[in-house]
Amino acid sequence: MHKLILVTGGTGYIGSHTVVELMNEGFDVVIIDNLSNSEKSVLDGIAKITGRRPYFEQFDLCDKERVHNFFKIYRKVGAIIHFAAYKAVGESVEKPLMYYQNNLISLMNLLQGMVDFNVHNLVFSSSCTVYGEPDELPVTEKAPIKLSTSPYGNTKQIAEEIISDTIKAHELLKAIALRYFNPIGAHPSALIGELPIGVPNNLVPFITQTASGIRDELKVFGNDYNTHDGTAIRDYINVVDLAKAHVVSVKRMLAEKTKSNFEIFNLGTGKGSSVLEIVNSFKKATGRDLNYKIVGRREGDTEAVYADTKLANEELGWKAEISLEDTLKSAWEWEKNIRNLK
Repeated sequence: MHKLILVTGGTGYIGSHTVVELMNEGFDVVIIDNLSNSEKSVLDGIAKITGRRPYFEQFDLCDKERVHNFFKIYRKVGAIIHFAAYKAVGESVEKPLMYYQNNLISLMNLLQGMVDFNVHNLVFSSSCTVYGEPDELPVTEKAPIKLSTSPYGNTKQIAEEIISDTIKAHELLKAIALRYFNPIGAHPSALIGELPIGVPNNLVPFITQTASGIRDELKVFGNDYNTHDGTAIRDYINVVDLAKAHVVSVKRMLAEKTKSNFEIFNLGTGKGSSVLEIVNSFKKATGRDLNYKIVGRREGDTEAVYADTKLANEELGWKAEISLEDTLKSAWEWEKNIRNLK
């Protein structure tokens, strides 16, 4: 069994937690990251948790020559987990070309490297955004792929098509696309967590930064949705639970247990929570009050989406286990740690 796993974007939020879980399972890990949205210090956190450091290569996957040279040096890669991508919905609406160039060229360079150097296994970080505004809830993997509400979501749709077409042309290639819902929380050690550079695009870091006094108030985008309290509903999953699903997927591929060359799984809790429910759960979990204000809807946001996780539960033998309150508490412990708050 190949023990070396390449994790692109491995110093990022989900990437770093996945690296920890891989290393805890005895895998060797090499990370490629250009540090455009993460800090090199994340490697210290990974080393403190696991007792060893992953290999680290800093470059941009859009540089085809660098990707080629990487595979020339690292000949024993058994599988790749591909996280590296821009991921802010709002920013993608403002800068679509930047998103298409970065998210798709990097993937194509990686796939070319796999073909050229006989690396056969890819776990792709996809997203529930591929479902757009779904017709039915909860969303199953058989739900139609809708016209995307953002260029970011569209890059995930196109990426899945590129992977599918490449697999059809190269029968030794296999891929698992993991469509995740909304990852939140931090490692229980509080040594790694979500560390957005600049203004956060995701709800929970905005909540923790507001609670710590960095932000004056939390903006809640829209309270006129057709939901029980008017705010948008998402399926919030603990990042450690999510990371473990990637390890299970890698093991499935290396053990040659996949049922087709391209498998797709939803990763979520199976339960939707509104923005205001998250705010109230955070208050309950931490005892911190939160100053928030209702503002207009944000472009590119869907009303409600949460997962049907039956396929991942049955096929991968995986399910989300960590409670919402414990997850929000872990996010707050991480925030306190990085801000040196008591």
